[in-house]
Amino acid sequence: MNNKANAANTSSVNARFGRVPGRAKQRTDSRPPGLRQVLYALFLVTETCGAIGDVLRDWWAVQGRPVRWAVYVLLILFGIMLPSDSIGSIMSPHTEWQTLLFFPIGGYILLAIGLNVVVGQAGLLDLGYVAFFAVGGYAMAIFAKLHGWSFWEVLIVGTLISAGSGILLGAPTLRLRGDYLAIVTLGFGEIVRISAQNWEYVNGPNGISGIPHPPNLSDYEFPAGQPWEFLGLDGVAPLTYGALDGRPYYYLMLVAIIATIVFAKRLENSRVGRAWASIREDEDAAELMGVPTFKFKLAAFAIGAAIGGMTGVVYASQATSIIPANFPFILSATILAAVVMGGSGNLPGVMLGAFLVAWIPEYFRDLKEYRILLFGGILVVMMALRPEGILPSKRRQAELAEGSGGMGSLGAEVAGPDTSAASVEGAK
Repeated sequence: MNNKANAANTSSVNARFGRVPGRAKQRTDSRPPGLRQVLYALFLVTETCGAIGDVLRDWWAVQGRPVRWAVYVLLILFGIMLPSDSIGSIMSPHTEWQTLLFFPIGGYILLAIGLNVVVGQAGLLDLGYVAFFAVGGYAMAIFAKLHGWSFWEVLIVGTLISAGSGILLGAPTLRLRGDYLAIVTLGFGEIVRISAQNWEYVNGPNGISGIPHPPNLSDYEFPAGQPWEFLGLDGVAPLTYGALDGRPYYYLMLVAIIATIVFAKRLENSRVGRAWASIREDEDAAELMGVPTFKFKLAAFAIGAAIGGMTGVVYASQATSIIPANFPFILSATILAAVVMGGSGNLPGVMLGAFLVAWIPEYFRDLKEYRILLFGGILVVMMALRPEGILPSKRRQAELAEGSGGMGSLGAEVAGPDTSAASVEGAK
């Protein structure tokens, strides 16, 4: 029986990769003749990446609990090993790898997971997500620096305040859809930033400095020798938070990411997640079928805001100083680009997109201002050649193939990989 299953899986894998050249040629035929050779090579790359993602997803779907738990353990061990100098010398030759892992890489991943709840699962376009990040950061600054609260107290209170901010924004605005909702959320993000810039209590544009680090939970250090040296942990005090070593903050961020992933996946597979999927695909149909759409959209805003606020609290505890300029609109746009490029609605894809968006500009830092040009070019090419994202979910792939854009309430229908613009216009 196992041999038959293995043979069937091998046949399926061969069939998927065998279709790659044909799909690349099909997508190239409609392009200008002068660009076809270059585009064919690029489509070969993107279609191969898609085939690899499909194979991995199909393999994962049939695995039992022991295999899945083994993969989870290996991924956590890999995350623990990431700050080692041997990896850092390859991944970040121009900046300190441990600090880069904490922020922007870790921070972007956590923010992308939160925004994916709003955009990827509920289909609500939020262009002001940085506002909740700012609320969490200023909560840490105000309560810890000005009132002497512990980091752990502020983490809970800041997360709750951020969730309340999401409800405050969503309650009067979630009757809107598409472009109108996007404009309102964009305005909210700017309101928070400009309010902080003009509020004397938080020192206006000068911000708040001297934010305390999290309290040390233990002074324990991993000893020298194996296996700690192999894991890159020798001499690390993971529960001692100071100004010099960025690794304890990375491990704090890693714990927050793991907890958020577990929470988000359980939501995705619950009644709430199914309600969000129905709202994203067709809000009117969901309302007619008895789904209380406003309540579930408000819940999505609150949960996404809470994750953004938690990220802000952790970030401020390491930065020790924040100013309004730390929370520009471009950060919201960057996180949204990470979600869409990675594969909106698919958690592994979203995390991969956030990692790439944070890591690519830092890796090419020696190119100076041209690194941003290169980064923007990579984003444009990816969005043009693979609009569904690097690792999309099957549902999103189907929505894009139908020309719905994969986010039903965003107010715009686009031509998918297998859909012409003319057919989309005719379907409206």
